[in-house]
Amino acid sequence: MGMHGAAHIVWDWNGTLFHDNTAIIGATNAAFAELGMEPITLEKYRELYCVPVPKFYERLIGRLPTDEEWEVMDATFHRYYTEHRVGCGLTDGVPGLLADWASAGRSQSLLSMYGHDELVPLVRGFGIEPHFIRVDGRTGPSGGSKAEHMVRHVGALAGVEPARTVVIGDAADDAVAALHVGARAVLYTGGSHSRASLEGVGVPVVDSLEEAVAAAERLAA
Repeated sequence: MGMHGAAHIVWDWNGTLFHDNTAIIGATNAAFAELGMEPITLEKYRELYCVPVPKFYERLIGRLPTDEEWEVMDATFHRYYTEHRVGCGLTDGVPGLLADWASAGRSQSLLSMYGHDELVPLVRGFGIEPHFIRVDGRTGPSGGSKAEHMVRHVGALAGVEPARTVVIGDAADDAVAALHVGARAVLYTGGSHSRASLEGVGVPVVDSLEEAVAAAERLAA
């Protein structure tokens, strides 16, 4: 249950709480290789990445992938990512930030576009699940926007007011999803987007999760 009237954070997972950039870029390049495309650097990825993901591929190859190409690339990405995420860990300071936010009488939840059945045991394995009043991963096909998932997520949070809710994520789509439900957003530069690509979104942009939490506290006051 949420704390009635208290500030609430909806955390993103990949690239935010979970520092998985190396697995993401490796999986992306594995997917590209299926189409004979050249690998890209992390810097190029962060400059161009967007959702829906096929649009990202269009930016790179000059056209949308066909349905068949998308299926192959998507399957390759997830297979590679699953193999290599085991070498990734939480972003520095995450356990303490989650504990401090909760101990101040505030609530928090987790919404990811990573598949729900894979997300939950991963979060549980890091020992941080008790900090969240709800953990939701993606259900249905991958590659889309977070907005409709955010509607369902926030709607299931009893006692949480959208106006006092702040979404913390690493992608422009996190801010879009927040706006969709009447929440605020703070974007973190350590994940999938460069600072330059985030600064045009019109929400606070920060370089650490400590700064993100401080900004969320101000926005939800």
